Order: sequence, then structure tokens, then C-alpha cells
Amino acid sequence: MQYRAIGVVRGCYVPADPDQLTRGLIRTDDGTEIEAVVLGRLLTLMRRHLDLATAHLWVVYPRSREENQLHLQMVGVWEPSTLAAPSDDEAVAADADQLPEGDDYFSIRGELIFTRPETGDLVIKVRQQPRPDGNRPVPFKLQLRGDIPLEHLRHFVSLDLRRQGQQLAVERFEVIGPVAERGNRGGRARKPGGDKGGPAKPKGHGRAVTRQGR
Repeated sequence: MQYRAIGVVRGCYVPADPDQLTRGLIRTDDGTEIEAVVLGRLLTLMRRHLDLATAHLWVVYPRSREENQLHLQMVGVWEPSTLAAPSDDEAVAADADQLPEGDDYFSIRGELIFTRPETGDLVIKVRQQPRPDGNRPVPFKLQLRGDIPLEHLRHFVSLDLRRQGQQLAVERFEVIGPVAERGNRGGRARKPGGDKGGPAKPKGHGRAVTRQGR
């Protein structure tokens, strides 16, 4: 029951300022331009090893800043053929650049706080782990597309999604269990949190798995 929001997007990164790579956009093969920022060590990697004139498979954190507009925080690149040691078998190296889940795949786990099946609108709340200095980041909300029944509201859910233009659409969802209200010490439901041992299934709660024909 760990919170999660991560995915991959293939495209060319176009910085807003050629001299400052931290802000720009990712231009995908379908012509979508997605607002993006570069975080952490990826900046050094881009400057030293990556040709920004070609498309790459970027590892990103999704955010919803405006309605129907995706915002991405770029944290890495999936390209073993470029970053690994030279290989004699170029075909194998090229195959390693392909993920089993495919391009534009996202995995999101969090609390379902809004669902409107008739319109396909969803909102998931994602909590972040405390920082090393002890500060707790403010939870963020992701606006998604998909059909999840109302009875799963306020439940912790795991979603497999695919990017469609500026939106993330649910391909499959799994209901993990109800989310206890914060401060409810007597509640039986477990609070999802940063359990480093991996996802756990609360006792006494069933798991529903649904595939969506999108």
C-alpha cells in the first residue's frame, strides 16, 4: 500500500531556453507538447550523454496543474543501449530499450477521492514520503480518465494507465482496500503509507480487479 505516481513518455525534449535545460516541453510522436521540468541528476546526464534532437523514453512523475493539461517532472531516461557499457550485440542493446509495458505507460497508486462513471472523470490523491529534514510534502491530486464505480470511493487503488494526448486513461484498476480517516485511531482500516516491504493486502477486505476496454 505504497503511494505511487510514475510513468514513461517517449519524445523529444525541447528546452524553453537552450542555455537552461531545466524547463521546456516533451514533443511526442503524436504531436502532443507536454509541459515538463528536469529534476536531479538527469540534468547532468542530458548534457553529457543524450542527443536532445532525437526522441528518448523519459521516466517522469505526472502532475495535474491545469484541467486537461498534463505536467511532467523528468527524473530519468530508459535507454540502456546508450547508458550501458558498449555491447557487441547491437540488436540486444536496442531490444533492451523497449519496456514490456510499452511507451506512455503510467502506474499510479493512491486514494480515490472523486469518481464520476458517467463522464469518466477520476481524481486520485497521492501522498509523498517525508523528506530527510522531517518536512511532509503536501499531497497532490491527479485528474485522470476512467470508469471506477462509486462504491470504491475513499479506497486505496492501484491503476495501470496509458497516456492519450494530455490525459492519462485507465486500462486496469485494482481496489486494495478502504482508507482510514486521518486521526481515526480506532479505525480498523489500514492507512496506506511508505511500507518499504512493498504493497500489502489488508486482512478482511477483498480485491477487485477490472480491465477497461479502451
